Amino acid sequence: MNAPWKSAVAGARDPIHAYVCDDATLEVIRSVSEEMGWNQEKAYKGGLRNAIQSLSVSASPQILLVDLSESGDPISDINSLAEVCEPGTIVIAVGQVNDVRLYRDLLMSGLQDYLLKPLGPDALRDAFANAQAMLNAPKFDDGDADRPHISTAVIGTRGGSGASTIAASLAWTFSQTQQLQTGLLDLDVHFGTGALAMDLEPGRGLTDAIDNPSRIDGLFIERAMIKANARLSILSAEAPMNSPVLTDGAAFFQLQDEFRAAFQNTVIDLPRSMLIAYPHLMHDVNIVVITTELTLAAARDSIRVLAWLKQNAPHCKILVVANNVHSTIVEISRKDFENTIERKIDLLFPADPKAMALAAKLGQPIVEAARSSKLSLGLIALADMISGSFTETAVAELAATKSKSKNTIFAGFKTMLKKK
Repeated sequence: MNAPWKSAVAGARDPIHAYVCDDATLEVIRSVSEEMGWNQEKAYKGGLRNAIQSLSVSASPQILLVDLSESGDPISDINSLAEVCEPGTIVIAVGQVNDVRLYRDLLMSGLQDYLLKPLGPDALRDAFANAQAMLNAPKFDDGDADRPHISTAVIGTRGGSGASTIAASLAWTFSQTQQLQTGLLDLDVHFGTGALAMDLEPGRGLTDAIDNPSRIDGLFIERAMIKANARLSILSAEAPMNSPVLTDGAAFFQLQDEFRAAFQNTVIDLPRSMLIAYPHLMHDVNIVVITTELTLAAARDSIRVLAWLKQNAPHCKILVVANNVHSTIVEISRKDFENTIERKIDLLFPADPKAMALAAKLGQPIVEAARSSKLSLGLIALADMISGSFTETAVAELAATKSKSKNTIFAGFKTMLKKK
């Protein structure tokens, strides 16, 4: 979206504008608007394209209702609408096409709701009530002094250790069980499964961010991320294998900044190779979850990752999780593994192929697809450990360690970004 966004002054906005294609729908909207105490004259004849033309030269309302009935390519037209619509506007669409895929695509594009015609007053009242509830909801980018933003990086010591599965389930648990606004950042640019785990298309948000770091701001985050549920947004990618990641890491650094402003929790699915190429990614991470299996190779790499974190991210709280552990056959016992890495394993997750298969079949995280499984209970316990780690004492320690961790390497990197 290359068009400039107009500055938003929420208090000066009209409560609603509507652009519809037929007289019957127009009459219903005007009738319900009158009930709500809104100006009926803000409901206009003309569909989505008329809305785009009007909003390109006038202020956006708090709630915008657009008719897609005359649109040949609704998704493309909605993206064009986003170019001229001010941030914070709640968009509701109406149309004649009863198609689940279209409905999902529209919601992923940032719409609040899609209503079928003929439009009934009850459905419209409900849609307006939901929109008002969203407008009146507390804004989390103001921060919460009693609960700092938690950024959790999940790092697998070996391929197949379940880091992506655990990251997706943590993000889902934070958003659904703990009711926290959560962002999942999947940094496996070519083979990420964050979106796939929730039966979503990853879109181009992450690749666009890497290609154009200067575009990354709150508006970019709002439009580029895909919604998994009301409180969980995902930034992921499936870049072509013939497209190498060519970046100095500026995009990743800026994304973390915007995630802190937009969400209460950030979960980063962080491939271990990223530690080598972009060590600054750990600068603002609070907690690292190291996922491993009880194997000789995993023990070796756990030692290496732990040593790297001790040297480069001493401010991080580290949790070690042994995943996919079989009850009878293990390459290394838990006790021997702990002796080898010279620290305790915080949690042990049992192998559960049935739960894994069910989650893949349903396109849901483990904690949603197999809620009563031992694996799900372990993942929920891990989420509780992460959230519970921030006691009042930990908050004070976090403030102190973060100031100490801003060493010359990170300070130099920030200076470099500002010069760019």
